[in-house]
Amino acid sequence: MREIPEQDRVTSLPGHSSAPISGRITSAPSALLHDEILAPQFHYEAEHLLPWYIAIEKVLAIEYGRMGIVSPEGVRELGRQLSEVTAERIQASPDDNMSDIAFALERFVEERLATPIPGWHVDRSRNDFQSCAQLLFGREQLLRTAEQLLDFAQTVHRVASRTLDIPMPGYTHLQTAQIITPGFYLAALSEQAVHSLTRLLSTYDGIDLSPLGAGAMAGQELPWDRGHMADLLGFRAVRPHALSAVASRDWSVEITAEFSILGVSLSRFATDLINWGSSEYGFIDLPDDLSGISSAMPQKKNFPILERIRGRTAHLSAFHLDLVLGQRNTPYSNSVEVSKEAGAHLYPAFTAARSVLRLLGTVLDNLRFRKDRMREVCEREYLGGFTLANLLTLDEDVPWRRAQVIAGQYIVAASGRGLSPRETDPELLRELALKHGFELAEPGHALAVAFDVEESLRRKRSAGSAHPDAVRDLLAEHAARLDEQRAQWGRRSERVRCALAEIDRQLGI
Repeated sequence: MREIPEQDRVTSLPGHSSAPISGRITSAPSALLHDEILAPQFHYEAEHLLPWYIAIEKVLAIEYGRMGIVSPEGVRELGRQLSEVTAERIQASPDDNMSDIAFALERFVEERLATPIPGWHVDRSRNDFQSCAQLLFGREQLLRTAEQLLDFAQTVHRVASRTLDIPMPGYTHLQTAQIITPGFYLAALSEQAVHSLTRLLSTYDGIDLSPLGAGAMAGQELPWDRGHMADLLGFRAVRPHALSAVASRDWSVEITAEFSILGVSLSRFATDLINWGSSEYGFIDLPDDLSGISSAMPQKKNFPILERIRGRTAHLSAFHLDLVLGQRNTPYSNSVEVSKEAGAHLYPAFTAARSVLRLLGTVLDNLRFRKDRMREVCEREYLGGFTLANLLTLDEDVPWRRAQVIAGQYIVAASGRGLSPRETDPELLRELALKHGFELAEPGHALAVAFDVEESLRRKRSAGSAHPDAVRDLLAEHAARLDEQRAQWGRRSERVRCALAEIDRQLGI
């Protein structure tokens, strides 16, 4: 018999930590690789992905039992040992586990088995294992973020409902334009939140496909029941194509794309709040515990929280772009570049999204609208010009474009005389109309209606308008959609919870 060279001998029993992991390379990872790459990745996965790695290992143990690869007793023992794993009990070690969390899990369990289980980990790859754990983590984070968005939407809806009768100026091109209400404005934010929830739910259902059982890239050799494994992990279905299952991280790009879109909208709403909180507008106020001061100017009360909110929405777009750039120009197969580096800022994207929603929700819940300042602007500016032109056409038969000219000339002339909108001058309007060849029957009535603050709201009759009743109807629709969204998200969360409980039940734990 040929003598085995000393360097090739395995002197320890299988299942002990000194047993080699690979026959292809003979060195453990260098200190540089460990310090710069492997250890940080290990710690991140131990903190965020470990519960999902353990759940997957348990599901695979159940499958080994179903296929007769591992005995029922062995399956139970694997489940019991896996339940003992914690982030504190596994460590990144270049020598023992190549500073890889999958190998660390394997070592942890093997070292505690009374006798080795030869079939455990047969026909396995880290590729679908890691892909599945990452997706489970992303799915969990998406559920948490959706819950935060639901709470945010509820807050917006509540504040809008109690402010839909308060007149305030609306702006186009940063110029006062028409009279609206805070409730009308916030109903737009409510609509955006409901819309984002709907899109995220569609994204959730689209990515809720299990990669497990795809192997390295081309499938596996044993008859794994991929559908059963997907059910045990709470997935809606299986990702059909083995290569897509391990190569694609589209789900992370899709989620962050939705965060980016939402962040753009929230940034625009935050910009309005920043303007409204300025001394030039003075429309809103926040309690002192949400405000800031100037270190040099004692008269100032600042609202830096609004600047923080707007600033953090930029991160949402940046994180999305980071994931896009990390994946583009890479081969369509499993790669560390895509599975690890490209997703380096995925968790910060989730935390940033939830932070923005918590901060903005808190601001809105504590926002005080200064009715006097808003009404002052409504009464000072000629915001009824559009209504005046309409009345000249509908009541006085002045052609629309001529009516626009007459209304505009009246506003210029009245402003030049120092008249406020409430200080109407029917004779001035009559004279201007006569110059254009039109005799007005009731110029005083047209002016009184056009520049009445409350009437400007009541005259809006189309669905979705600033009329308080229209806003009330819109918010009622939003409430129904929010209830449905909460129920839909709740059903998906419950599916995951029940599935994970079923894993331990099948293991007898």
